[in-house]
Amino acid sequence: MVGAEMYSSSLSFLLVALGVQPGWGYVAQTPLTGEMCTQTTVAILGGGMAGVAAAQALNNASVTDFILLETREALGGRVWHTDFGVDKEGNPYVVEFGANWLQGLGSIDAINPVWALAQKYHLHNTYSNYSSLRTYNETGESDYRHLLDEYARVYEIAAREAGRILMQNLQDQTARTGLALAGWRPRKNDMAAQAVEWWNWDWEDASPPETSSFVFGMAGENLTFNQFGKANHFVTDPRGYSTIIEQAAATVFTDRPASPRLRLNTHVTAIDHSPNGVTVHTRDGDCIEAAYAICTFSLGVLQNHAVSFHPPLPKWKRTAIEKFNMGTYTKIFLQFPYTFWPTDTQFFLYASPTTRGYYPIFQAFLPDSNILVVTVVEEQAYRVERQTTEQTTAEILDVLREMFQTEIPHPTAVTYPRWSQEPWAYGSYSNWPVGTTLEMHQNLRANAGRLWFAGEATSAPYFGFLHGAWFEGQEAGAHVAALLQDRCISLREGEETCGERTHYEPLNGTTPLEAYSTVNGWPLSSTDW
Repeated sequence: MVGAEMYSSSLSFLLVALGVQPGWGYVAQTPLTGEMCTQTTVAILGGGMAGVAAAQALNNASVTDFILLETREALGGRVWHTDFGVDKEGNPYVVEFGANWLQGLGSIDAINPVWALAQKYHLHNTYSNYSSLRTYNETGESDYRHLLDEYARVYEIAAREAGRILMQNLQDQTARTGLALAGWRPRKNDMAAQAVEWWNWDWEDASPPETSSFVFGMAGENLTFNQFGKANHFVTDPRGYSTIIEQAAATVFTDRPASPRLRLNTHVTAIDHSPNGVTVHTRDGDCIEAAYAICTFSLGVLQNHAVSFHPPLPKWKRTAIEKFNMGTYTKIFLQFPYTFWPTDTQFFLYASPTTRGYYPIFQAFLPDSNILVVTVVEEQAYRVERQTTEQTTAEILDVLREMFQTEIPHPTAVTYPRWSQEPWAYGSYSNWPVGTTLEMHQNLRANAGRLWFAGEATSAPYFGFLHGAWFEGQEAGAHVAALLQDRCISLREGEETCGERTHYEPLNGTTPLEAYSTVNGWPLSSTDW
């Protein structure tokens, strides 16, 4: 706590000399840089789920001297919606560009915090019945649903093997290897099997089995659905999915909409950090000085150097940032003048004759909305980002003609995000590549001095999930509060930790089993695996 005491003394001395008491909102010359900066104790960078959860945790610990900075005009981060099309009354629908599902609704033993927020704030959602599926190829409807059963059988075998590798501290392998050894390796020209695999793997991970960790790819899905239940619910709330984040923020920023502790439309460009504190610089020339900063930037923002750090982050941190993958998951929304697809089915799986993952899954939106949603990921997502909406629409119409073997009307509205080009995101969510260890991931989530990190990417068991961002934001906020109050904190499963987070130098090829603990961001209970 020596660094904190030094910082506190210099800041207090400065504020007293100016005739004010320390607290957020005061502008004073910073002892670190000599600039005129707003002073606060904690700067929270990013207003998505992790940032708001961190603010809640600080507030719950009676640390109220913090400022949250968000680059966009609204809270939510990658929980991002837009108006689209019109209903029969001429009112627009609300569609989600980002997070769209409530995944794992909770069980008797474990409550998914995102589901709890959805219930608390009455978020409208509907059950996704993945068995309500028809399968197609270029000749029209073609029933290859038996391959779904075959994949499910193999997946169970593969999941048990992934668990054995983890529990015995063996070397990771690609998901492709793990699935193949369990009995699933479709030939490159078996496009029906390729479509089934895409639906079961890529649609969840936004990356193919060849580039995904077998052990942690299996673990990320199994831990969520085994702990919280198998159900998935599709959010269709006219207020937008982000309403649960906005409502959670309202419990902290009670002086909204003009709260001095909440700064929207504030783009962070650079961060100076030292053992004595952190100075955050913004695009409009302002600066905020804090004892600590909690960075909830996406992995894509960190990888694309959208924010510069002075001095550069330590090599162990930079290595961890570059090690992990940032996937892109793109939903394309099309509204038609009428419904031409079977109304008794939720999902329509298409096996392209030439290209794996080419507009493979269509989903019916709300009944009577005449809206279809088609999803692409990875290379196909990057490809549609580089072309015009008109080109993408023409390609999708060709696919729909093959699927339904009928004349397809031109859509009345089309929209989709370009995730990898958004400077505040640079992608949708993270994925673990093959050969990544828990220790390597711990380096991604570990603090670098006064800089703390949180978000879905820093969650070991729930990466890619919104509840992962919530857990990580809560824990980072609690850690920083404990440092400020010179105490320890209790983690999940009753474990206690004090001081800064552990990081690893050098890294080993595997992680010892005893390191699978909440200290490294991993639930203690192995029964959920």
